Amino acid sequence: MPLSKHWRDLDRETVARAPDRIGVYELGDDEGTVLAVESGVLADELKTALAYGDGERVRWEATGSRDRAAELVADHRERLES
Repeated sequence: MPLSKHWRDLDRETVARAPDRIGVYELGDDEGTVLAVESGVLADELKTALAYGDGERVRWEATGSRDRAAELVADHRERLES
């Protein structure tokens, strides 16, 4: 199941709003197709994604732990592979 968040443009303004918390995020293209599902400290991860041009859009969900983030990533990746 995709994250239940709205897509945002992956730009400096959006990255500046990203929380400094562990979470899971999806990178997408202009049409909203998911290109990648990753986890980590959201502010740091999105800075890197922006710098490398890994996607046009992003959505994220902060989690309480790395374990929870890893569970969500596994669920989302399984969905993408189906």
